[in-house]
Amino acid sequence: MNEIQEALQSINWGIVAPVILIQLILMVTALVDLIRIKETNGPKWLWVLIILLINIIGPVVYFIFGRRQNG
Repeated sequence: MNEIQEALQSINWGIVAPVILIQLILMVTALVDLIRIKETNGPKWLWVLIILLINIIGPVVYFIFGRRQNG
């Protein structure tokens, strides 16, 4: 248990915290958009997995490739 505490204390939270915050904002925004949109390029369940399991890049990939463009 002492090793875990030492590892957590050695993390530079000034760098890590904003990255975690950006990840959460992207993830929530992508999931809300996925719920509201009617059609996507591919099955919605697959996009949920991509958004949740691929850090930072997953939501970005959804917004670039997953949303079906109208028009």
